[in-house]
Amino acid sequence: MILTSSCNPRIKKACKLRNKRERDATQSFLVEGYRELVRAIQGKVVITTLFYCPSHFLGSNEQVLVERIGAQKDGEVFEVSPSLFKKLSYRDRPDGLLAICSQIYRNVNDLTLHKTDPPFFLVAESIEKPGNLGSILRSADGAGVDALFVCDRCTDIYNPNVVRASVGTLFSLPVLELTSDETISYLRRHGVKIIATSPHAKDLFTQVDLSPPIAIVVGSEQFGLSSKWMEVADLIVHIPMNGVADSLNVATATTLLLYEVLRQRA
Repeated sequence: MILTSSCNPRIKKACKLRNKRERDATQSFLVEGYRELVRAIQGKVVITTLFYCPSHFLGSNEQVLVERIGAQKDGEVFEVSPSLFKKLSYRDRPDGLLAICSQIYRNVNDLTLHKTDPPFFLVAESIEKPGNLGSILRSADGAGVDALFVCDRCTDIYNPNVVRASVGTLFSLPVLELTSDETISYLRRHGVKIIATSPHAKDLFTQVDLSPPIAIVVGSEQFGLSSKWMEVADLIVHIPMNGVADSLNVATATTLLLYEVLRQRA
């Protein structure tokens, strides 16, 4: 059977998940796209419902993925008409795959610190834009961060645009939603050095030692880091700005900082 009506209860349920209140109430969220769904499966995310449309497939691997999800015991799979899938999709160019998944929640007890490698954490405080949070996740994955702490959140990590901008890396590393106080307490207990940024800092970010156990802390797009984090920081660094702008986009700045850690540790 091919679903063709937007009045179908399953389609209505999926559309409602664009709203944070509905995601919170059902503990569910949307994942769209081949790469994103592959990474969700690799991250052991439970896929409860899959909608697919072969005419939107961009390659030949999508059908294999549909069959793989359909073989799971508890998942439902529905083919959707091309016009209905376009309404269901939140992308300009859909690739014919969209799923409803169960949210995952982790706490600090789920983290495993490696005995041989110094811990490497990222803290994102009050990030407002889903695209920025998704890009930060992608950079954190690329740099090999051990965990991302999302503190005093302004953006839901299960926002569809976070999932899309992260290209599914939301599922590849531990993401914990905590208060700033809880995160500071955890970092202090484990002897992790807190690195903050400020355009007024004396030290250049490439000229400080980032090889010990550290947590890079970045703040909101509009206000930067709160005074709480600036006060507890063990080191405050700056990124040079030689033009008229006094700061970079938070996702861009985060990427520079993370890859400087990677460079020094290499």
